[in-house]
Amino acid sequence: MLRGTTIDALEGYDRGQALAAGFSSAKVKDWALLHDVYFGPTQAVKQQATAVRLAREAAFTFDQLVMIERALKRIRRSRTRMKLRLRLLRQKRNYRTLSALVRELVPKPARKPVKRVAFSKSRDGLRTVTATADERDVADLEHHLNQGIDPEQPAGPQLVENLLSLMRGEGGGVARAVPRPMILVPLPEYVRILDGEGDDVVLGLTDATTMTGAEFLQANYGEQLEVAAFHPQAGPVNLYRTERLANRKQRNLARAAMPVCPFPGCRQGADLCEIHHIEAWSRGGETNLANLSPLCRYHNRVNDDDPGRARRGRIENVAGIPTWCSPGGYAVANPYHPFAAMRTLFPQ
Repeated sequence: MLRGTTIDALEGYDRGQALAAGFSSAKVKDWALLHDVYFGPTQAVKQQATAVRLAREAAFTFDQLVMIERALKRIRRSRTRMKLRLRLLRQKRNYRTLSALVRELVPKPARKPVKRVAFSKSRDGLRTVTATADERDVADLEHHLNQGIDPEQPAGPQLVENLLSLMRGEGGGVARAVPRPMILVPLPEYVRILDGEGDDVVLGLTDATTMTGAEFLQANYGEQLEVAAFHPQAGPVNLYRTERLANRKQRNLARAAMPVCPFPGCRQGADLCEIHHIEAWSRGGETNLANLSPLCRYHNRVNDDDPGRARRGRIENVAGIPTWCSPGGYAVANPYHPFAAMRTLFPQ
């Protein structure tokens, strides 16, 4: 393991031990990069030894060295990279002035814009949308939105109103998303969840009788409401074991159980998420509610399906709630949306 924060601490670095100790995958990756540069196999043995000596004598921190190496990755030729590395290591500076020198010596290549639309998180009831498109199309939109604005008033709010009028225009435009409320019904703790038959779940009652979930809800809540039943230990109670793809009822219940992608900080609502098998289908994972979670498209692809080789963390079912767990096994909830069904019904 690491002992210290300067270059000598990396000589015996072990990536597996760092992951097992619970360090973030980002730090583990940065340390591995430094270890490869300063202690990994190389044909430039003398220059590598000089780099180690300079980094040691000037007591460069890991943050400074990582900043240097991230910039140098943009240089294709290894000889040029080493030449710049030695030059930077001879310039003992604080992080800020060193960063300025790095930007001067290793400028970032100009990033070519791509056509895209991006949406921000909500803040105080507002969200931001940004769009990159063909310059002529954007110029046409800008011209249209500027029509009729009052030059004596701030332009920004008027442009927003004109944009919304364009969105909601008669004979077309963007339809409003219609919220579909779902009533969440907590089942009593004394109800046992039995194996279901067909498309429903069977509840075992303490009077030695059974009834289906539909019969329980009809007896207690009527026929007209769309309801979802949740158990304090089992979570959503409907189980389906034979289909590869989650059916519509399963998707709705999975989204009620977690109304946002469960990766910490992700803002993607469950309606726009894919339905993910927590235990991968290829590894025998069943298509039932205990094994389903909404995940945004990006996090569904970076989630580690193999628990034994999780490098970026993975989604697991924690007390009926899909929750991201770090490579070290620490569960971290996504605080962006606090109204997951299990937290709402059973806050304890």
